[in-house]
Amino acid sequence: MTTNTIDNSADPLGGTLEGLLDETGEREEVYGEALKRVLAWQIEEARRQQDVSKSEVASRMGTSRSQLDRILDPGNVSVSLQTLEKAARAVGKRLRVEIVDP
Repeated sequence: MTTNTIDNSADPLGGTLEGLLDETGEREEVYGEALKRVLAWQIEEARRQQDVSKSEVASRMGTSRSQLDRILDPGNVSVSLQTLEKAARAVGKRLRVEIVDP
């Protein structure tokens, strides 16, 4: 049986979260879910600030209330950018995707 060990000899605090996620192979999954959580939260906040019901947002998107709940589910990372853009527009926002250096 092999045991994975993390060499923290250079860092007395035990390294970085990114380093740990890289070593465990979970970085992409965690970052994807974190990004989706932020987007869902921002759309939901815009909806609340405008005092618009979820049913109204779903209607504006041409979808059902239950589908909107799936779209806004922070754990559902399989939502397309096109769908997130529709949700953002339904609450008067715009989705902006950007690629930046690490």
